[in-house]
Formats: sequence, structure tokens, C-alpha cells
Amino acid sequence: MIRIDNDWAALFDAEQAKPYYLDLRRFLVSEYGSRTIYPPMNDIFNAFRFTSFSQAKVIIVGQDPYHEQGQAMGLSFSVRESVEEPPSLVNIHKEIEDEDVEKGPWSRDLTRWARQGVLLLNSTLTVQAHNAASHAGRGWEIFTDNAIKALGADSRPKVFMLWGSYARSKKALISSPSHLILESAHPSPLSAYRGFFGNGHFRKCNEFLKSKGADPIIW
Repeated sequence: MIRIDNDWAALFDAEQAKPYYLDLRRFLVSEYGSRTIYPPMNDIFNAFRFTSFSQAKVIIVGQDPYHEQGQAMGLSFSVRESVEEPPSLVNIHKEIEDEDVEKGPWSRDLTRWARQGVLLLNSTLTVQAHNAASHAGRGWEIFTDNAIKALGADSRPKVFMLWGSYARSKKALISSPSHLILESAHPSPLSAYRGFFGNGHFRKCNEFLKSKGADPIIW
């Protein structure tokens, strides 16, 4: 049983008692025991550890962890500072630089965003080395969809950033009208020039937060 020492604990306790999660746990025990799996086991739930439910005011939805050595760290789009910056993150950085928005010194480790209330949530939380989407369909999506549903039903205003068709499919999980939903193309090199660049999401996010009396994110 995984313990989360914040107000995500109720969701964790409920989900981990369900049959799908027990099956997922058995699968992960086998996978971590026989293959190279990312992120390291202790980092799987970093998104939830670093950003509590009540603190979350921005949700950036990713799909799958990075699958090369040293990259995945339990936060969508983020890598350790010592790791080469992935192309999607390069494009996220470029868009931030091009926007008139509050920003601090750039770091490819986005933990500093998470500490400000940005939930960096992948839909699938683990992956085999060098094998993208290898843990898709094993149960993680149920777990993370239920987390998004809980956030989306909570009436405290939040910003959901949905980049690419997969993330945009999660829009149906967001039920409260109090939230701002921002949609665009994905920041990957294949699609960034088809609507991610110039989307203004970081500026729009901060304008919304300030209009609700919340502190903006220092991007």
C-alpha cells in the first residue's frame, strides 16, 4: 500500500483497494523485478507528493513517461537538471520565453512548478525502458482519470492545460464550470507549429488565476 502524506490520501486509499489497482500492482512488481522500468519506483507518484489536491491550481496532462535512461522523474514533461532537455520541453520553454508572462530562471526540472501548485500528471505513470506506451492499458489510466475527475469536480477554480488529442480527450472528465480549460496542439516537434506555438496558455493561465485572487505561476 502506497501512502501519500497529504490530502490525496483519501483517493489513494480508495483506488488501491479496487481490483484493477491490485492487478496493476502485481503487474508492476513483476515488471520492476524483471525489466528496466522508468521512473524509479520511489518517483512514480511525485506529481501527487509535490502538489497536494488542495494546492493544485494548474493541471498539465501528459500521456506517458519519458522512456530513456535518467529522464522520467514522475512529473509530466520534466527531467532532472543533469539530463538533456527533451524536444517537447524545449518547445514549452520557447513558448514561455515568447509570452509576456511571469517567469523565473529556467530549469528543465519542473519541481519548482509543482511546488507552486502545478500538477504535472501523466496519464500512465510507468514505462519499460526504450518502449513507449508499454504500460498503457494496464490500469494507470483508471487511476489518473479518477484523479482528474476529482479535481474537475472540485469547485475551486483551476486551469487545465490539454495539449494534443490525447490530453484533450480528458476534457470530458472536468465537470465544474468554475475551471478554465486551455486546449492546443502538443508541444512535440511534430505538432508544435500546428497550434502550440503562439497559444498564449501560460499568460492566459496567470490572468485567470489573478482574476480569481490566486497567485500567478512563476514559469
